[in-house]
Formats: sequence, structure tokens, C-alpha cells
Amino acid sequence: MLNNISGWDDTIVALATPQGIGAIGVIRLSGKDAISIVNKLFSSKDLAKQNSHTIHVGFLKEEGSDIDEVVISLFKTPKSYTGEDVVEISCHGSPFVQQQVVQACIRNGARLAKPGEFTQRAFLNGKLDLAQAEAVADLIASNTSASQKTALHNIRGGFSNVLKQLRENLIQFSALIELELDFSQEDVEFADRTKFYALIDDANSVTKQLLESFRLGNVIKNGVSVAIIGKPNAGKSTLLNTLLNENRAIVSDIAGTTRDTIEEVINIDGILFRLIDTAGIRDNSNDVIELIGIEKSREKIRLSDEVIYIFDVNTETHAEVGAAMALVGEANPNYLLVGNKADVLGLDKAPQKFAGEDILFISAKDKLHIDLLKERLVDKVIQGNINSENTIITNARHYEALKEVDRSLADIKAGLDTKIPGDLLALDIRRCLHYISEITGDISNENVLDYIFSKFCIGK
Repeated sequence: MLNNISGWDDTIVALATPQGIGAIGVIRLSGKDAISIVNKLFSSKDLAKQNSHTIHVGFLKEEGSDIDEVVISLFKTPKSYTGEDVVEISCHGSPFVQQQVVQACIRNGARLAKPGEFTQRAFLNGKLDLAQAEAVADLIASNTSASQKTALHNIRGGFSNVLKQLRENLIQFSALIELELDFSQEDVEFADRTKFYALIDDANSVTKQLLESFRLGNVIKNGVSVAIIGKPNAGKSTLLNTLLNENRAIVSDIAGTTRDTIEEVINIDGILFRLIDTAGIRDNSNDVIELIGIEKSREKIRLSDEVIYIFDVNTETHAEVGAAMALVGEANPNYLLVGNKADVLGLDKAPQKFAGEDILFISAKDKLHIDLLKERLVDKVIQGNINSENTIITNARHYEALKEVDRSLADIKAGLDTKIPGDLLALDIRRCLHYISEITGDISNENVLDYIFSKFCIGK
């Protein structure tokens, strides 16, 4: 418990709701003196004598003067978010009133909380492991249904449970290896190597799945950059406007209208797509400004997660489209081929003209097949992998630790293959366990903890 750790036996207070004017504000206290501090200000009843998980209405007063009429929510140790006594004061949403309540708590013995300190106390009190605590921050920062779903899965312990099972299996076998070392003179073997091979194979499979999920996790957390590429007048800006359902980019029949890249964000089925409208790519421009824009377009092809190559089905030939896609594919293999203005040529004739190519035919101007384009974008990114039961890695710290776990598992298997001595095999197992424990916080550096929780908002 925290009370046994030096420097963690005080009581903290902070505004738990966003700064600014609102209907209500919530001030949270946590620590051994949380109830007694609020009791000094709340004269309606003795909170120390009330049951946990109860709500009480009355006035907060200091030195005989009313501060505000409030609602007190009481959570007694250990059944609280932090594992300590927690009091939440719901007051009116005036920033002035909120500040008065916080300062009154500080004057009566509380300390202003640091960013993430409530969740850090929950971690140190065993209410959450470190992976779950970091998922709390991810949930607070979530801005799509996909990021929300992934964070909730990890808060519920989805990722932690996978690691827990992996850790327990390795600890069990490690104990048998250590036992063999105690009986090294007897030349006995307690650990069944055949079963250990199977265990390592399973662990390796789980680890690789988690590592592979990071690409999707990065998409969920940070979104997908999509460059819209094509020749002048192919309909790039029209497509951007249609996807956004607003006139964001200037559209005209004059080639080279778009000189610089335009970026906008759209949420499609819970995934954020950063759409980048680029200057039309052509080789015969004499306009210096346009040429700079064209070079930027080529750079965006290389740097984007996905590329939409859009072309006019009425003016471009099958050979021209193939040559263009060969160049785009060299820079970025993740692309969609989109034939625009198919309503002019005819939806039946367009596939015949470009037979053999995987092309989605649309009309950006008339919004024809735009929903299909959105579906294709989402399918390319998630490939059906987002659901409430999947464990997806979104945290770079977890990814780096899992890479070390993967290397350690490879060393363990190599050791089994070459029949290295048990003491050396035990070292490889311990190293693997160390990196698993780094993720969950069973082994943690204090500086690392301070850095992780400093990225939380104050009051959480």
C-alpha cells in the first residue's frame, strides 16, 4: 500500500473536470486525510460515519462563510479508484468557485495533485497494472470509436491477461529449471523439454501477433494519412470536397489550380483519415510555384500511409494509367486506383476500357460510389481486426518491450536446440520475464513511472 511508501502518505486534490465555465465542476481528493479535510468544510453531517459509495448534499463553509452548495461522493478505502479514501466534490461550474473549493482543501491539509497522480496511486496500490493505467490515458485521449474500444479492452485487462498467462507459464518452467540446478550433481531433469518447446512456440506466436497489431494500433491512435494523387483536372480537389461534404479545396477547370497540399481530417467508421489533396503531377509545367507543389506531391506519396491515385477515365488510356501506377507503386505499395468521371463514359463501359485492373469507378462530382470508396479505405487499414475481444498494441513503449520479449524467446529456443546448461537457460528466461514485467509495471524504474504519468491530465 502507498502508506508504506515514503512520500506517498499525503492527501492530494485537483479539479477532475475540464477548466472553464460549465454546469458543474468536480474536485477530487485522495489520501488518508481526504475525509477529515472535507469534514472541516462540510458541516451538514460527519462523513467519517457515513457508508462508502454514498452521496451527500450540503454547503461547504470556511470560517463561517459559505463557499457553495455541493454534492459529496464518498468512496472509502479500499473500494475506490485509487485504493485510498476518495472524496469527490461536485460544485457549480464557475472557475472562481472551483478555485475557492480547491484552495480551501489545500488550506486544510491537502496538496495539489501532479498530472496523473490519482492513476499513479491506483497503480501503486495494485488497483491497476501499468498497462491498464496507460490505457486510462488512451481512453481520455480517444477521439474515435476504434480508439475508445481498444482502450476499454485494455483497461478491462485484455492485454494484461495475455501477458499474465505468458508470464505464469515461463515462471512455472523457470522454477523447474532452477530446481534442476539444485540437484545438478544428480543429473536429473524436472522440466520436460518437449512441453517447454510447445510453450515457447505458443509464447512466440502470441508475441508476434501482438507486435504485428502495432501497425493497426498506430492507425487507431494516430490516424491514417492518405495522399490523393493524380494528374491535373483528374478530380482530386472535387474528391476531397465530396469526402468532407464541404467546399474545402478550390475546384476549377484550369490545370494547376492546386499549388500546395491541403490536409483535412475525416472520421470513417471510427478511424481518422488525414486526407491530403496534392498538386496535380505533370512533367510539362513551366510554372515555378506549380513545380514546387508537384515535388511536394511526390514527397507525400512516399510519406503517406495510403495513396489514392485518381484519374479521368475519359481522357487517360489503359497504358497511361498502368505507367503511372508503376511509378506510384515504387514509392508506396499501399494504394487504391480510382477512376473518376465514370458517369460520363458510362459505368458499364469504364470497366471494359480498363479491363484487368483493380479499379474503383466513381463520380466525385455526383457522389457516385463514394461510400464504396470509404469502405475500401477502411478495409485496407483494419482488415476486419477491430473488435472488442482483440488485443491491439497502441503504445510504443509496449512495442519496444515486446520486441525484447521476442528476442529473448528466440534465445531460449536456440538454447534448447543447442542443449545449453540449465543456468544459462534460466538467465534467458529471467530476461524474458523482465521485459514482460516492464510492460505491466511489476518491475519499474521510478523515472519511467514519473514520465508515463506526467503525460496524464491533472485530476486523473
